[in-house]
Amino acid sequence: MTVRAIAKSVKISPRKVGVVANLVRGRTVEDALVILNHTPRRGATAVAKTINSAKANAEHNHNYKPNTLKLVEISVSPGPRLKRYKPAARGRAMPFIKRTNHIRVVVDGEKREVKKPSVKKRVEKKETK
Repeated sequence: MTVRAIAKSVKISPRKVGVVANLVRGRTVEDALVILNHTPRRGATAVAKTINSAKANAEHNHNYKPNTLKLVEISVSPGPRLKRYKPAARGRAMPFIKRTNHIRVVVDGEKREVKKPSVKKRVEKKETK
């Protein structure tokens, strides 16, 4: 079973974030975070936050081992575009678009073994109630 995290409407152009996503595609989560911490691009922080979110989801919600997590899929798709205008000479207004994107990260790894309480402890709990 895979675990995912999605960051929606990140205010950076999808092309710029796509370049950063290509750096870490197919790597382990730990390697990807080290690479992103040393990448001097603005999109690296958004991708790192999304990977950290997927890692936390896998550890706490789905009981995965943190050292075995690997990036199965990372995709960047365009989000809603904000249409704005900039003042220009002679009273005109020049239109421009502020692009946003959605970052989707899917991780997978080994699950932890679920430890069941011993029979002795279960019997003691029933007797005390």
